[in-house]
Amino acid sequence: MKYDSIMVRYGELTLKGKNKKSFIDTLDHNIRMSLNDMKSIKFEKQYDRFYIHLHNDDNEQEIIHRLKNIPGIHNFSLVLKVAKDLEEIASSALKIVLDIDENVKTFKVKASRSDKEFAYISDDINRYVAAKILKNTSLKVDVHNPDIIIKVEIRKDNAYVSIITYEGLNGLPLGSSGKSLLMISGGIDSPVAGYLMMKRGVKIEAIHFSSPPYTSNLAVDKVKTLLQTLAKVQGQIKFINIPFTAIQEKIYEVAGDKYAITIMRRMMYRIADIVANNDKCLCIVNGESIGQVASQTLDSMQVINEVTNKVIIRPLATFDKLDIIRISKEIGTYDTSILPYEDCCTIFDPKNPTTKPKLKDCEFYESKFDYQNMILEAIANATIENIIVE
Repeated sequence: MKYDSIMVRYGELTLKGKNKKSFIDTLDHNIRMSLNDMKSIKFEKQYDRFYIHLHNDDNEQEIIHRLKNIPGIHNFSLVLKVAKDLEEIASSALKIVLDIDENVKTFKVKASRSDKEFAYISDDINRYVAAKILKNTSLKVDVHNPDIIIKVEIRKDNAYVSIITYEGLNGLPLGSSGKSLLMISGGIDSPVAGYLMMKRGVKIEAIHFSSPPYTSNLAVDKVKTLLQTLAKVQGQIKFINIPFTAIQEKIYEVAGDKYAITIMRRMMYRIADIVANNDKCLCIVNGESIGQVASQTLDSMQVINEVTNKVIIRPLATFDKLDIIRISKEIGTYDTSILPYEDCCTIFDPKNPTTKPKLKDCEFYESKFDYQNMILEAIANATIENIIVE
C-alpha cells in the first residue's frame, strides 16, 4: 500500500501556550534538516500537525526510521489524504484494508473531527466506513480488541485515513532548550544521560578525560562509537578529549587513595566549567546516580560541585541501575558501553575511597600542587572533532 502523506503529531508542544509557535518552528526545522536529502517530498506545517507529502519513489521506511529519532514528535501516521466526502473516506479506508496482511481478521473504526462543521458526527463516520468494509471484505468488527484500528481524522482542509501509527521520542525539539556539555566516560550511564537531555530539547557537546598510557586508544574509540549512536538523534556532536594523565598522577601522589576520586572529580568539573563557558553551554551534564559509587553520595556531590557555579544536571540521579541498563539497550548504547576498555575513572581503583569528603581536606591536598596551570595545559592539548553517524 502506497500512502501519500505522513501526519506528525506534536504531543507536549500543544501545551506550550505563547511559546508554542517557537517550539513548533524548531521542530519544523529539525524535521526538514533530517529529511533534506529527499528532494521529492514536500512539507506542510500547521498549528497542531505537520505533514510530509510523499512522492511515489520516496523511501517510506527510511523516513519512518528518521522520524523515530527526532525529539518533539509524539507520534506519526502513514495516511491517505482525501476530500471531506463520506463515500471517498470509506473508499479510501477500504483501499487500505484490502492491502493488509491476510492474518488480520477484525477491525474497528475510530473517527475524530477537529472540524466540527463537517456534516457527520464521529459515530456516523464510524458506522458508514465499517459498513463499507463489512460489505466488501470478510473482516468482522471488534470494538474491544481489534486486530487493526482504522483512524479517520476530519480536519479543516481534508480528511485523513490511516491504520499505522508509530511512536515518536516525545519530549521537546532538539535545540529548543539550549546546549549542554556532557561528561562522557564510556560506561553505561553517561550516554543514557545525554540521550535524556536531547529528549528534553537540549543539544549536547561531549567531554571525555583520557589517561594514556593507562587508558588505550580503544577506550577513546569506544566513546566515539557511543557518540555516533547518540548522533542519530542530534546529527553531529562536538567531542572534546582531554589528556588527564599528568593531573591524575599528581592527584594520587599528593592525596593518596582516600581522597583521590573526589579531587579527580573536582578537577574534571573545573575543566568542564572552562570548556562549557568557552562553548556557551548552559549546563554540565553527567550520568551520576545517587549512591551508586563513592563520588556519587550527596556528601561527595556537595564537595565536588563547589568548584563550579555552572548548573549541574544529573538526569539519572534517582534511577535504579536496572532502569538505566534497560534504556541503554533501547537506545543501542549498551553493547558498546560494556566493552572491556577501561576509562580514567576505573583504571585506578581506590580500595578505600571516602564517601563523606570534607571540603577543607580537599583544599589542603589541592594546595600541594599547581593544578590551575595543569588544567590550562590539559585544555590547550585537547583534541576536538565532530562525531557524525557513519
